Formats: sequence, structure tokens, C-alpha cells
Amino acid sequence: MVSVKHAVDRDAVLPPIDLLAEGMTQEEQVAIERALTLAREAYAERVLATGEEVWTHALGCALIVSSLRLDVDARIAALLFSIEESIEGARDRIEADFGLHVVKLVAGLRKLDGLRIHTHAHASEASASEIRAQTETLRKMLLAMVEDIRVVLLHLASRTQSLRHYADAPNEEKRHEAREAMDIYAPLANRLGVWQLKWELEDLSFRFLEPETYRRIAMMLDERRSGREEFIRKAIERLHDELAAVGIRAEIQGRPKHIYSIYNKMISKKINFSEVYDIRALRVLVDEVRDCYTVLGIVHQIWQPIHDEYDDYISRPKGNNYQSLHTAVLASDGRALEVQVRTHAMHRHAELGVAAHWRYKEGMGIGANEYDDKIALLRNLLSWRDEVAGSKQWVEQFQLASLGDTIYVLTPQGRVMDLPRGATPIDFAYRLHTDLGHRCRGAKVDGHLVPLNTRLENGKTVEIVAAKEGGPSRDWLDSRQAYVVSVHAKRKIRQYFAALDEAEVLARGRSTVMREMQRDGHVHINIEALASRLGFKDADLLYLAAARGELGPRALQSAMREMDAASGATEAEGDGKPEIVVSRSRAGSTSGKVMIVGMGDLLTSLSGCCKPAPPDAIKGFVTRGRGVSIHRVDCRDFRNLAEQHPERVTVAEWGERAYEKGQSTFSVDIVVQAMDRRGLLRDISELLLREKLNLTAVNTQSKRNVANMRFTLEVGGIAQLQRAIAQIREVKGVLEARRG
Repeated sequence: MVSVKHAVDRDAVLPPIDLLAEGMTQEEQVAIERALTLAREAYAERVLATGEEVWTHALGCALIVSSLRLDVDARIAALLFSIEESIEGARDRIEADFGLHVVKLVAGLRKLDGLRIHTHAHASEASASEIRAQTETLRKMLLAMVEDIRVVLLHLASRTQSLRHYADAPNEEKRHEAREAMDIYAPLANRLGVWQLKWELEDLSFRFLEPETYRRIAMMLDERRSGREEFIRKAIERLHDELAAVGIRAEIQGRPKHIYSIYNKMISKKINFSEVYDIRALRVLVDEVRDCYTVLGIVHQIWQPIHDEYDDYISRPKGNNYQSLHTAVLASDGRALEVQVRTHAMHRHAELGVAAHWRYKEGMGIGANEYDDKIALLRNLLSWRDEVAGSKQWVEQFQLASLGDTIYVLTPQGRVMDLPRGATPIDFAYRLHTDLGHRCRGAKVDGHLVPLNTRLENGKTVEIVAAKEGGPSRDWLDSRQAYVVSVHAKRKIRQYFAALDEAEVLARGRSTVMREMQRDGHVHINIEALASRLGFKDADLLYLAAARGELGPRALQSAMREMDAASGATEAEGDGKPEIVVSRSRAGSTSGKVMIVGMGDLLTSLSGCCKPAPPDAIKGFVTRGRGVSIHRVDCRDFRNLAEQHPERVTVAEWGERAYEKGQSTFSVDIVVQAMDRRGLLRDISELLLREKLNLTAVNTQSKRNVANMRFTLEVGGIAQLQRAIAQIREVKGVLEARRG
């Protein structure tokens, strides 16, 4: 935040102590003098990143805080805001010399100042609604991060002093600072009721954000200044005489004009500068509320009131308890004059708001009632809803935040996220995006790796370490381990596992249906047509019904027979096994799928252990009572059988029929290993469907977010199988795909 630039004259005269210690006791004045001396010695050769001397910034903040009439601790904290970067062991020294309350104020102010680099991010490229939401969340976070409202007032004073510096010293950062002040800090000062800071923040920010417009309005004010001042002087004299005649003591003053408020009126009411009523304005301060209405009557007797330009904020205060009478009248020259009437107490609240509350509390420290004071303050701040949406939902959310049920953390890009108190990095990941939550494997808080069940704190920057693929752990739902506390994250995790369970049920149902199709040789039947015949919208609903026992084998067989009958098909003959696994062939014949060399008419079957298909190298093994079993030569089971019974091994080769396109199909297995995710099984199944491959069985198991699957399907040959495997390898998340 700071660097050495040039020295400030150590012998420079200190500012008049009566400005910094106004309203303080003799003992408090001595403490401020000691803090002032310490700050000057510590800051003499240092400057802030903004280019402003640390000493100048501290002094300016302290003078602002003094004008707000904050207590001695706040004034000392403003002077010592950066002392810890200048003196070793500064915390202990501050506590010893000025007390623990000052230590806490300085620590709280440094914590808010640390948000400077983050709040810049809210103005990045985003929609207007997103920016409004972020600025609102930032304001709420500022309050949530502090335990003492004076810290927020100190922060506002610091921002005001920075903008004053920019007014005298050009700096590239001033537009960033001005935008933050306009969007975040001026509204915050407004709702806290610290009007003098609100107006100054707005005018200085407007000067940097819209320099041409600011200059034009300022020039129009200057051009009429002498005439306006003369008019105000005469108006004050006339009103003073009229009030004195009826015995009312009043303080009358010309009200200062704020350029940004003039600009806002011109824009909102679509009027020219000459039509702004309160360019000329008076403020009347009286002792009693009843005097306010008497003054109003006299004002309306002297000058003609303007219709619809009267507001009674005494009987109907604004949301932040602002009270005053506002009226506009036509003066003798035919031009408008605005008059505000209020009591001295109302004026103190209007100018200082919460700051006055702290200053005028009698004998109450910053102890047990601090939290109750903050609660009362935040309830008053419900008037913020006018700047956002004014919706009931927003008010309810803000009330929750006010009661400490919400924390605010930041992304590495500076975006502020609100989470329930006790939230963890996993809650944060799901708050950003569901997929990021699923893939969350680690987290960093302020750059340090932390466990996933770490409780996050206000103002921390959280970065998620995520895997490329994968899903959540079921352990995250274990309340004893406290991985997740937000309702949103818990719902997303449960939805993930519900979908995963449904995929497993789907696979089981598909296997059931395929088994029934194979049993009576109905493998040629179209699945979608079968589902439609049974009254299901699609094949998935058919599979789910079969898995849950809602659709029995008898109903399936009956529907398939009806479909065969309708298409003129005949049921397969033999022992009920499809042609893919059983065939007869003659020795030396080329009409069968497999030729057994040197043998007669034998029953042959393709073994289920290795599922051979042409052009695999094959051999036969003569079984007892089941003919010749055909194996791939690299089959492990075949090698074991051959070692035990070499005399029963026979030469075999594929017959011509095995290569006839569209005439023969072979059952093969594909083994797939992939990072588990929702929709994985569906994606692979749809791929096989597009390749017009008949899927007859699926077996899937998931462990530690890795899915191991075995697909049994029918192919016309190795080329079709290899093409299917190649395409499966391209599916998102697939680690390995090979023939089983």
C-alpha cells in the first residue's frame, strides 16, 4: 500500500489542535496530541499507492472524523490508520498508549482498506443488473465485516480524503476510485445519514466521471453567483425580520449547492438548469417542532408557494429518519426559491446521522450494547431497497444478512458472493456453478490450501481447485463431517446421485429387456417400436419399468410375438439360442460360419468367454455333449483347456458365410473406463444406437468417481467393432475403451 517517496518537513507546524479535538475533554485532547505527534514521526517519509503522503491522508481523515463529531478513539484511529506498517510492535504500543478500542478500530479499518483491489472488479464487463447486484452486495459486505459501525465511518472518511487528493493531483486511478465512490460509498453514506460525506463523495466522483458536464454546471453556477448571493442576503434579512416580529428565534442560512444533485434533478425531471428550483435555497433552524410549521406559514405569506413543491418529512420521515419541511416559492423577481425548515436536532441528524448518534449518546461505551446498536442501525438501512428493487424478497434477505446469518466472500476476480454463515469451499463452488461444485477437489483461502470443510469468513478470497471431470462424494452429505451447509449445494449433490442411481436402474432394465429379446430370438425387433406398443413414450421408460418390476417377462414376450406376427416373421427354431452363438457346419463346407477341419457334421458354438468374431484367429475345443466350442487363439480360458486336454483341440477357420455382409452377427464385449458423470451411460448408448449396433447387456460399477463398464453388443465384424471403440474413446470423460 505504501512506498518511500520523499520526506515531509519534520518541523512542519501541526494543525490547530482545536480542530481535531473539538468537543473533547482536556484528557482526550492530550491523547489526540500524542497520537498526532506519533503519526507525524512515523509517516514522515512514506506515501500511499495513490501518490498521497500518508501523513497528509491521516491528517485529512482525522479532520473529517472530527467534523463528524466522532469520539476520541475514532479520531486517534484515523491518525494511526497505517501505523503498523511504520513501527515494529505498533499494536502493543497503541494498546498501551491509547487502549484496546483504538487497536480494534485500526484493525477494522485496515481490513476494509484491503478490499480496495477487489472492489475495482465490480465495474468489469457485465450487465447493468449484475453490476447493481454486485454493488449492493459490496455495501452489505462492508457492514457485515465490521463489529463497530465507526469503522465504516472511518472508511468513508478515508475514501473522501483520497478523492480530495485526486482533485489536486492527477492520477490514472481516480476514475476507478470515483466509480466505486459513486456506486458504493456515496449510497452507503446516504443511507447512514452522513450527508456531508455523501454530497462531497458525489460531487468529487461526478467531477472525475463526467468532467465536461461538471464543468458546465459549475460555470453556470459561477456566472450567477454574485446575483444569487445578493438575493440570498436580502431574503435572509426579510425572513429574519418577519420571524422576529412573532417572537421566533431562528438561524437562517443559505443552503450550499451540490453540483451532482443539480445534475440529477435536471436528468430525472428533464428540465433545464434555469428550471431547477433549489439553485437559490434557504435553510431555517428553530428550537421547537411547532416553530417549524409557524415558519412555514410565514414563508408562504411572504412569497407565493409553488404548487406540488411541498413535502412534510416531519410528520412522515424518510426511511432513514430524515426530518424536515421542504417548500418552493416564487420570489419577487418571479424566480424560484427553495426553503427547508427543521429543528436544530433534526439538522444534527440530517448532517451527521449515525455519527451524531455515537457522539451524543450519554455515557454509553462500546461494550455489551454494541451489537444491539448495529442491529438497530441495519434495520434502518432497509431503505436501501429503493436503490435496488424495493421487493419484499430483498427486504427479507437483507434482514437475514443483518442478523448475521450471511457471510460475504470474494472470487479471485473480485466478485462478491453471499453465503450462509458456516459455509465451506464446497458451498462456494456450488454457488458459482453446479458443474464446478461437482468437480471441486480442493480450495485455497487467501492463497493458502485449506480442507474442504473449512468454515469461510467475511472478506476472504476463495479459489476452487477442480478436476477436469468427475462428481461429488457421498461423504459431502454427511452432516457430521460438515462439508456442506447451504441448502442449494445439498440439493445439487442429491440431484447428482439421484441421476446416477437412475442410470444404474436404466442399465439394469436394458439388460432385462435384451435378455428377453434373446431368449426367443427377437433380437431384430426395434426397441422404440416395442416401447410404443407397450404404451411407453420411449425406450428409457420401457427399461425403467422392466427394472422396477412394473413390466414382466410375459408381457414383453407377448408384445414381441405380436410384432413378429404382424411383420410376417417366424420364430427362430432350435433350442432357443440366437444364431449368433450356435450354428451347425459341415467339415470342408463353406456354407457355415465356422469350418472344423477333419470333422464331420458337428454342432459348433462361439464361446462366451472371449466372443470371437471374424477375422479373429480361432481354434475349436471338442466338448462333451455340446459339440465344438470356438475360441480366439489368445483366449485365456482356451489356453488353460488346451494345456489340460491338448487331444481335444481342433483346427477351425471362418467359413464364407461369416464374411457375408448383413448375413451374420457376432456377440462381442467392449470394456470402458471413464470419469463418472451424469449422462455418461446415456451418451455411450446413444453412440452405439447411431452406429446401428444392438446392445444386449450392460454392466457398470462406479468407485471413487471412476466408472467401469462392460457393454455386450452384436457386430457384423471386427471393422465395425473397431469403429465403435474409436468413437467411444472420443466421448467426454472416457479414459479407456477396448475389446473385452
